Amino acid sequence: MLRFRLKSGFHDRRHCPVRAIVPSGLDASKPYVLRLDDGREFPCQLRRLSDGGVELLAIVEGLPKGAEYDCELAESAGVVGSPVWICEGSEEGSYDIGIGDGLFTTLHCGEQWARPFCHPVVDARGAWLTRSYPILTDVFGETNDHPHQKSFWSAWGDLNGEDGWSEDAKRGFSRALVKQSEIVENGPLVGTIRLDIEHLSRGGDRILSESRTMSVMSLGTTRAVDLDVDYHATDCDVRFGDTKEGGICSVRVATSMDGTGAGVITLSDGSTGEGECWGKRSAWCDYSGPVGRGMSGIAILDHPGNFRFPTYWHVRNYGLMTANPFGLSYFYNDKSRDGSYVLPQGKRLLFRYRVLFHLGNHKSSDVSGCFQDFINPAVLKAIES
Repeated sequence: MLRFRLKSGFHDRRHCPVRAIVPSGLDASKPYVLRLDDGREFPCQLRRLSDGGVELLAIVEGLPKGAEYDCELAESAGVVGSPVWICEGSEEGSYDIGIGDGLFTTLHCGEQWARPFCHPVVDARGAWLTRSYPILTDVFGETNDHPHQKSFWSAWGDLNGEDGWSEDAKRGFSRALVKQSEIVENGPLVGTIRLDIEHLSRGGDRILSESRTMSVMSLGTTRAVDLDVDYHATDCDVRFGDTKEGGICSVRVATSMDGTGAGVITLSDGSTGEGECWGKRSAWCDYSGPVGRGMSGIAILDHPGNFRFPTYWHVRNYGLMTANPFGLSYFYNDKSRDGSYVLPQGKRLLFRYRVLFHLGNHKSSDVSGCFQDFINPAVLKAIES
């Protein structure tokens, strides 16, 4: 069997995804574990890469900083991990995404919607972490404002002057139409779905193409979504206009979590509340509060490779949290600062985020540690047998 050396690096690891390239001849249909020299075993999944290679994914836990382990890839006698599954949903153009025996979310991407979104988003305790309105209109205690803010989604409010954020029928708005969708993988650790999207003007002309990938994992009691948004200026130069009305990664939290009540907004530097956090730059933003029978939260982690990292946050006490890298004139309250960006025809612009749907607050769920797992993960390297 293949042997590896696992190094935790400069951080304690609670539930950290690690990756390594392995020979393509391995049977991906078999269950595997990563067996450490201290006897512990961690579930693995073999993933086919776009270049034809094979990647081993494992989620390691309970590793102190500075630790090193020899380990091997071994076949398992039974089912391992918390299986992630994706299948067609009951609504036309939808997909149900589950972890273990329960639903995690439903991805709505049919033509009846202005743009794709996920709802509901369910934590490990079974609570719905995002607002249901306007998908459901009769949820007791929910606020009924901003009907375009649908749960968990991606949108931008100014694409070559077209409104890709609101859904104002009088003014008109652009649409993000899913042209093709593909379930890339289901497995013991991760499930992945890809959407090919066209952003269309009010007149139906294509402004921008997008490939969006969502990979779902279970990290202990935290559900994680790795969201990749890959824009391609296929037909013309595309200007991402300077506006606060947009978020490449956006959520609207459950009303009980709003900052107007018991909810708390937190940035990586410790800033809290809308007054300290709105329009500020930060590597991550967390929104936590009471929901169901306990405390839960949502954190968006920005990636250092993203445009204008660390990003700016359009985050409101009424429950909105978005990663917004373009709205500089609003965030600095200075019209001379133009945050717009022109993507030349033929070029691409990639954004990567990890979104955590966690129990507790940002401290008890170790959002800071999860950010390090995202950008500086533990290292798994093959060694000679």
